[in-house]
Amino acid sequence: MSDKMNVESFNLDHTKVKAPYVRLADIKTGLNGDRIHKYDMRICQPNREHMEMPALHSLEHLMAELSRNHSDRIVDISPMGCQTGFYVALINHDDYDDVLTLLQKTLEDVLEADAVPACNEMQCGWAASHSLEGAKAIARGFLDKRHEWTEVFA
Repeated sequence: MSDKMNVESFNLDHTKVKAPYVRLADIKTGLNGDRIHKYDMRICQPNREHMEMPALHSLEHLMAELSRNHSDRIVDISPMGCQTGFYVALINHDDYDDVLTLLQKTLEDVLEADAVPACNEMQCGWAASHSLEGAKAIARGFLDKRHEWTEVFA
């Protein structure tokens, strides 16, 4: 891999990382000075394991909704196509420890949820593909390794 690619994660050596972790992946500054901080929330070890789609889909809905109870700086929480984690984007918020706390509180809320928000044909593009219990299992596993979140490389 000699040429630098436009997408930050394509320049990351996925064979060297050690999931689970949360790392600052990118910062973009807008024309008016607003800064978007994009975090790589890696749940599964790349090329070794992945989240099943119904569980990942439900976790996406839950985190997208519940995270906003803890911060008004959330821009987006989106799943990675490789099904190993999520990107978490915040505006004008660069406190890494606070981001970790935000994710921890959000995942604790996931464990308490009794339903997946917007899990219906009117509000979701694939409402049949959800698993609340699967989402909770992923959240529980990630929370159980909270002490590892700051270590990106083995």
